[in-house]
Amino acid sequence: MLNAETSNLAEDFPKNSEGGLYVCMNTFLAFGREHVERHFRKTGQSVYMYLKRHKVRGASGGALPKRRNSKIFLDLDTDDDLNSDDYEYEDEAKLVIFPDHYEIALPNIEELPALVTIACDAVLSSKSPYRKQDPDTWENELPVSKYANNLTQLDNGVRIPPSGWKCARCDLRENLWLNLTDGSVLCGKWFFDSSGGNGHALEHYRDLGYPLAVKLGAITPDGADVYSFPEEEPVLDPHLAKHLAHFGIDMLHMHGTENGLQDNDSQPRISEWEVIQETGTKLKPMYGPGYTGLKNLGNSCYLSSVMQAIFSIPEFQRAYVGNLPRIFDYSPLDPTQDFNTQMTKLGHGLLSGQYSKPPMKSELIEQVMKEEHKPQQNGISPRMFKAFVSKSHPEFSSNRQQDAQEFFLHLVNLVERNRIGSENPSDVFRFLVEERIQCCQTRKVRYTERVDYLMQLPVAMEAATNKDELIAYELTRREAEANRRPLPELVRAKIPFSACLQAFSEPENVDDFWSSALQAKSAGVKTSRFASFPEYLVVQIKKFTFGLDWVPKKFDVSIDMPDLLDINHLRARGLQPGEEELPDISPPVVIPDSKDRLMNQLIDPSDIDESSVMQLAEMGFPLEACRKAVYFTGNMGAEVAFNWIIVHMEEPDFAEPLTMPGYGGAASAGASAGLDNQPPEETVALITSMGFHRNQALQALRATNSNLERALDWIFSHPEFEEDSDFVIEMENNANANIISEANEGPRVKDGSGSKFLT
Repeated sequence: MLNAETSNLAEDFPKNSEGGLYVCMNTFLAFGREHVERHFRKTGQSVYMYLKRHKVRGASGGALPKRRNSKIFLDLDTDDDLNSDDYEYEDEAKLVIFPDHYEIALPNIEELPALVTIACDAVLSSKSPYRKQDPDTWENELPVSKYANNLTQLDNGVRIPPSGWKCARCDLRENLWLNLTDGSVLCGKWFFDSSGGNGHALEHYRDLGYPLAVKLGAITPDGADVYSFPEEEPVLDPHLAKHLAHFGIDMLHMHGTENGLQDNDSQPRISEWEVIQETGTKLKPMYGPGYTGLKNLGNSCYLSSVMQAIFSIPEFQRAYVGNLPRIFDYSPLDPTQDFNTQMTKLGHGLLSGQYSKPPMKSELIEQVMKEEHKPQQNGISPRMFKAFVSKSHPEFSSNRQQDAQEFFLHLVNLVERNRIGSENPSDVFRFLVEERIQCCQTRKVRYTERVDYLMQLPVAMEAATNKDELIAYELTRREAEANRRPLPELVRAKIPFSACLQAFSEPENVDDFWSSALQAKSAGVKTSRFASFPEYLVVQIKKFTFGLDWVPKKFDVSIDMPDLLDINHLRARGLQPGEEELPDISPPVVIPDSKDRLMNQLIDPSDIDESSVMQLAEMGFPLEACRKAVYFTGNMGAEVAFNWIIVHMEEPDFAEPLTMPGYGGAASAGASAGLDNQPPEETVALITSMGFHRNQALQALRATNSNLERALDWIFSHPEFEEDSDFVIEMENNANANIISEANEGPRVKDGSGSKFLT
């Protein structure tokens, strides 16, 4: 299963790589020219298939040179227009024997053994693995609906206005679909992120059997989104213009907008997206190191935005790109399954400038002559990185839209689990939050600290600075809807960032607070402050909320962000003179019943299911709270632990470290994380009993997350180990020192400045 995109050590593509790709005929992994020598030295594999796509002048640009191949045979993900009149493309393939670089042209049935010929043919004819993983993303050709040619349209006099649509069965005004038989306007499916609708378009089909619907707001002269209910898929309607004209829509003179259809004579509005993209502004293209983009893989902007921000930070640049030679040299035999290798590969692609080069002078002259502009840089494709970091994750492994904050926490978790030695670049995000809770009856207080990686701020809707505009807009909008006129231009609530920051620092009521002074539940007040400031503060605006019907809703607001953020006034002060602490007594523990027996026995701290803990942590809950949830539900799984969190999340000690009854102390998450970096001693002993050095066993286990089988594979693929044994001993000493430090002092937290510049 080969695709040129699976070049596992560098983002090299035949399309933009001068050196082409070398496919190992033993492992079928592909390497760029600068990395194939390293793979040969490491593995001793000497036979590679060389692949490259060439662009040659097309019919409109002069005579074609002599072709080396008669067809395009590689299944590549590129932006090349293979049907262009300006250029034609040809693929080159040959076998290369290392170390002498002896070349054998392909095909070569006469000279090559039959098995080698079969293997070469299999590689050349293989389909991209990503086409099978993401078939919807790659499907460009929609089928023509079998209902389009003979579609019945009712002569009921329905005419669709240019805007102001609303579902005929509910009040929704987004994701609306026009049934092409009777002209009914109905909402589509509902999605968790509050987009979509109540599924009334589908219900209408089930009631009446009218098969085709077109999405309103997406109709342009080039086409529209048409869905066939009986065929259960998007389709093409070759008679769409005629079918739309039946309801008064002239698609040849219309173009889609967010809220409706506008004809070409109306004054166009500048959309928010056009403002973000600086449409109409003459921009100067930038090339070189740090100016490389990421291709959108289909709803993957959450990944692209996080990774671009991550690799703008010097600590991440040094940890991965700065250590590129060593990380690549010590990568496992299959680098596609190694986190550090994939991070380094992506960082190198973004920062090196190798994939952000200015166009050739001849290409610029050609564009000027043709009076056209073609984008020169297409960015690099993070398909392999996405496939690795999202594997076994039900959301990130899909093509659905995701939350950047959730992916950020997921990535931080992977960085910490796969760190090399004592270096952990995610330390720049980590900070301590001091939570102070006061019992309203006794006035006694409790101070606790928890580790966090981002600051979540609520949207202070009541602080909008344009309330009069909002009221006027709402009145105008209702009047336009009632009179079926075009809706007015959207007016968003303008919220000062200072108001969101103030809402974060406001005292919060805790209704069911368990007071250790009263030994009973009471009312409490909680405030949060920074016990330390991170070097880089990640801020999330919580724009989602739940309505009275528990349906998530998104605030459509505009928040003015300052260039300089000063949060020094949120510095924690600790226990103040005159304050009396609440007694250190834990509330009674109630463990849920099992079907077969009462789970009243304590779980050993080492038996906590860390996979369930990380599942919950990736949802955004504090790590200590997740450990407590799994512990107090007896390792019954993430779903049961999630229910525990929902019930207990308002308790003041919700995010406090887990105190193990009967074990006489707190189980620090930081200490646990540190100890997890040390490979199990029994696994180390097992490898050393096979005749390997202890340092070699330790390094192999750390490089493979203590997986015995992969560690042995790593050892056999690193015969040069003894040459670098000093580095291994140094790494072990650093790791052990880090473990002792974290075990004694808790998680490593740096304390930076309270003044931050917006980036």
